[in-house]
Amino acid sequence: MAHYDLEEQEQIDTLKTWWKMYGNLVTSVVVAASLGVVGWQGWNWYQAGQSAKAASIYGVLEQAAGVGDAQKVKAAAGELAEKFGGTAYASLGAMVAAKQSFDAGDLKTAKTQLSWVAENGKDEIRDLARLRLAAVQLDEQAYDEALKQLDVKHAPALDVRFLELKGDVLSAQGKKAEARVAYKAALEKMGEKSGAGRELLQQKLDSQGEAV
Repeated sequence: MAHYDLEEQEQIDTLKTWWKMYGNLVTSVVVAASLGVVGWQGWNWYQAGQSAKAASIYGVLEQAAGVGDAQKVKAAAGELAEKFGGTAYASLGAMVAAKQSFDAGDLKTAKTQLSWVAENGKDEIRDLARLRLAAVQLDEQAYDEALKQLDVKHAPALDVRFLELKGDVLSAQGKKAEARVAYKAALEKMGEKSGAGRELLQQKLDSQGEAV
């Protein structure tokens, strides 16, 4: 028994020595981990709250858009961008506002709203904003700016649209050979799909003349 007690005492002494050396570090790690868990839960709660508030404002924006209240749409979109810019609702709101601005002939505001989504949006919605912004810039004959929007990495699902619009810009610049390359690439990306979209794209390609 005495031998057992001695071994037990040695283990206790060893543990005490180890704890003196590393106890503070262990405590810090445990506290940090606990704070991390609490912080993560708090962050999730905060994010959920932010999304709920943003969703409410976006609902107001949609209603305003439905009745053509441009001022209310613009105000709601601005609030979403300012206070809830990290949510998807901010990008969606800016897209709705941009469409209404464009339909009203306010291209300057439409470009500002689309530019915000192009810089702050995520995934496909960001890519759609770039497409629409490039289309507006094409109408304004701001060809170089439009090509900058189109020469960026984007979702593969939008390859055809990016290439077709790039062909439109190049065609407007009188760069027929380059436009042909873009239209042809768009047709290849389209694969075996048929329909009005393919026919229009083929017409655009044919309108550039034969390759030299």
